[in-house]
Amino acid sequence: MARTDEKVRNLPAGKRASYTPETAAQGVQNVIRVLEGRWKLVILFQLFGGQVRRFSELERAIPGVSQKMLIQQLRQLEADGVVARIVHHQVPPKVEYHLTEWGQALCPALDALLIWAEAAPSDLRSRLIQATPCD
Repeated sequence: MARTDEKVRNLPAGKRASYTPETAAQGVQNVIRVLEGRWKLVILFQLFGGQVRRFSELERAIPGVSQKMLIQQLRQLEADGVVARIVHHQVPPKVEYHLTEWGQALCPALDALLIWAEAAPSDLRSRLIQATPCD
């Protein structure tokens, strides 16, 4: 299994908020809302490792996603500050997407989730999607 968190710059150390169980649960729910959506995680995995992808490349790399849904998911990720969009004013139009520094910092967290899932009891593990961490 490839580890990727070494490739991602650590976020600057700042003041950590003190959480109560209620505020911690609410904070995690808010983060999960940013990531929820059928294609958002697939998009993130396509962009990890500093990848810059054109819209058409993402569309080809993600079988089954419609243009409308891909645009919608990318716009939501952009609005949430996870993905950045670069528009090159030329003919034909060229639009590229890449992860922001904050979006790239998701990679170690998703790696940790995969490791956590691998440690699940075997009867539960068989129901989990087997995948490799982001590269």
